[in-house]
Amino acid sequence: MTQEYDELLSERARQLLRVLVASYIRDGQPVGSRALSRDSGLNLSSATIRNVMADLEDHGFVVSPHTSAGRVPTDRGYRFFVDTLLRSQSLDLAGAGELEGFFDQGRDEDSKSLVAHASQLLSRVTQLAGVVTVPRPQLASISRIEFVSLSENRVLVILVFDDREVQNRIIHLSRQHTAEELRRAAQYLNQQLVGRTLDQARSEILRQLQQDREHLNTLMLDAISMAQQVTQGQAAGGLEYIVAGETNLMGAAQLTSVEKLKRLFEAFNEKRDFLSLLDQSLRAEGVQIFIGKESGYQVLDDCSIVTAPYGGDEGILGVIGVIGPTRMAYERVIPIVDITARLLGSALNSRR
Repeated sequence: MTQEYDELLSERARQLLRVLVASYIRDGQPVGSRALSRDSGLNLSSATIRNVMADLEDHGFVVSPHTSAGRVPTDRGYRFFVDTLLRSQSLDLAGAGELEGFFDQGRDEDSKSLVAHASQLLSRVTQLAGVVTVPRPQLASISRIEFVSLSENRVLVILVFDDREVQNRIIHLSRQHTAEELRRAAQYLNQQLVGRTLDQARSEILRQLQQDREHLNTLMLDAISMAQQVTQGQAAGGLEYIVAGETNLMGAAQLTSVEKLKRLFEAFNEKRDFLSLLDQSLRAEGVQIFIGKESGYQVLDDCSIVTAPYGGDEGILGVIGVIGPTRMAYERVIPIVDITARLLGSALNSRR
């Protein structure tokens, strides 16, 4: 991508584009040649600057709003700014201290509560919408399994993980089981599965099912059947994420349309589009930035999403990020997302 820019733009054009994007992010107003001449530090005439701007517009980096003689960056202009011109600001000591203090105070919380509060923290610090995926439980080890009988052949399964996460789910059995049968089944599964991740538990269950069934008594078969339902249900659950500060987006000039906000908030609730982007970030390294139409989802055409994976010694646990208008302060937001991801990963890793 950098080579493509080098071929298209002279150093002079790159400098003017950097100034234009930074000015528009700061002020929210189309940028004219006079402002560029003043702020760029280049000794260029207004005519020369206008010619450079015309070239940038031809290449799709800027556009002229109908109501102004100035220009504003396009998604491609923002992408160029982020990829080749951005110098992320170091987080000031006070800001870093606030983030570190939050995670120090929250180390006794369960994983889901800590993630929810991290999303709120991101929202407050950036004044955008914060989003964090819940740590993938398959990376945590099972520490206890319990069964509680319900009506109509249903059983409540309580899964406790070593990261203090507790999950409840209901399974349906072929017959009603007594409390003693459920206790013995749980005892058997605790002997077999405690200390394993959900992925490992699934593998162990499959291994046992493939054994000669003559070696498995009724208790074992019932217990394995229950565990199979639990782990299959977990595998199908996919990513879960928490969003905080959606109302912050109502103040963004690009998103003042009631219809745009309505569609965006509906997308938050439906989660489908965001899960796809977060899944991409989960499989990538470092900070990822989706600008406008790059997301591939029309509802996000006027938005940018900045994400970073968080994790620990066992690998990536989830993704943290912010959602805001394409006109966001990337230089400030990127280091906030980056350091928050590191701190969240450290806090979660410390309890494993």
